[in-house]
Amino acid sequence: MADTKFLGTGCKFPVEIDPATGRFMTVSGNRSVKESIYLILMTQRTERLVRPSFGSDIMNFTFMDTGTTMMSILRRDIAQTIMDNEPRVADIDVTTEYRDKQGVIYINLEYLVRDTNTRDNMVFPFYLDNGTKEMAENEEGDMIPDGYEGEYNDLEESGS
Repeated sequence: MADTKFLGTGCKFPVEIDPATGRFMTVSGNRSVKESIYLILMTQRTERLVRPSFGSDIMNFTFMDTGTTMMSILRRDIAQTIMDNEPRVADIDVTTEYRDKQGVIYINLEYLVRDTNTRDNMVFPFYLDNGTKEMAENEEGDMIPDGYEGEYNDLEESGS
């Protein structure tokens, strides 16, 4: 496996304690990038007093109209937010999948990690009713929306 120390090491999100050492668990490499993107989307812009421009305005879309125009604006806003806050990624492709019955928009993010030139993806559930929903971990330890039935795996080389 290639050395990915240059991608950094950070505190695991959500924060966990290592039962063996009693210290905070950390993540590094591509996993660090993925958790950073999740943190960006979960942080409301101006929430951090020291870095008011960090985070996203995704919560402004709660209770939104799910028409084509608003979904396009949501996708553009998310891609621009990630580009502004996460310098380790490029070539972000955002697609959405609306589930009316569940009141959720699954936001599929595909991106290129610049330094390793590898593609990765994640699914971010955005609940339109602003309720608290559960996340689950898959076999690789990635956080995925509980009940998500779409494809969620690491991308291999794509034709585009």
